[in-house]
Amino acid sequence: AAAPDATVAADGSGTHTTVQAAVDAAPAGRSAPWVIALKPGRYKEHVTVPATKPFLTFRGEDAATTVITNDTNFNSPGINGAKITTPESATALIQATDFTAENITFENTTTREQKIQALALYMTGDRGVFRRCRFLGWQDTLRADSPRRPGGSTEPDVPRPEGNARQYFVECYIEGHVDFIYAASTAVFDRCHIHCLADGYITAASTPEAAPFGYVFLDCRVTTGPLVQKGAFLGRPWRKFSATAFIRTELAGNVRPEGWDNWRNP
Repeated sequence: AAAPDATVAADGSGTHTTVQAAVDAAPAGRSAPWVIALKPGRYKEHVTVPATKPFLTFRGEDAATTVITNDTNFNSPGINGAKITTPESATALIQATDFTAENITFENTTTREQKIQALALYMTGDRGVFRRCRFLGWQDTLRADSPRRPGGSTEPDVPRPEGNARQYFVECYIEGHVDFIYAASTAVFDRCHIHCLADGYITAASTPEAAPFGYVFLDCRVTTGPLVQKGAFLGRPWRKFSATAFIRTELAGNVRPEGWDNWRNP
């Protein structure tokens, strides 16, 4: 691999001590990769990669020891007492195109008892790639989404007219229990391990009508933990044209035999 352009190390042995400082130092508007190496450690921070900084790469040595973590959620206090937004609440917010992460864990430590969305990763950039990464949380762990139209709410199903964002997750581990892979992108999960921590729903896609594909799981493995009693649903539709497919995927553990839930909307 090419030598990194920046190195993050909490002990001060790199060029930066936080991930966000390295992102802030990266040049804008690139058309070739700019690599940020992350030394093993737990980096407790909110990380934002803005749309002005495409082609950034986060490269860890081992996802088990290289962790970007936070405990913020939709009930966390915002700036000056304002209600926190979904993008602000996520541990990592990736808005740039052509982003790559390798051997990194994205974690949100909000507990199940808080019963609130707590994103480990909020991804809206096109052509995003995640290799051998882990996504840890309980509710809404991984928001694989498309950009929203400017000036609107962060939640409506109004992707930009230029098309759906495309994302690729390969050999990743994703865990949670309610809607823990959700939103509007076209995303391929290739040879990933999907783990259900408690009764709930793996996916909640909001695929727009014009998109030919939503979430596609290829050659994956779905497992369930001891707290899964009634069973885990493969998914439920967040929006009317939600699209999710599990292809050549092993459904191990306690998966509901009916597979899908219609979210009280036959």
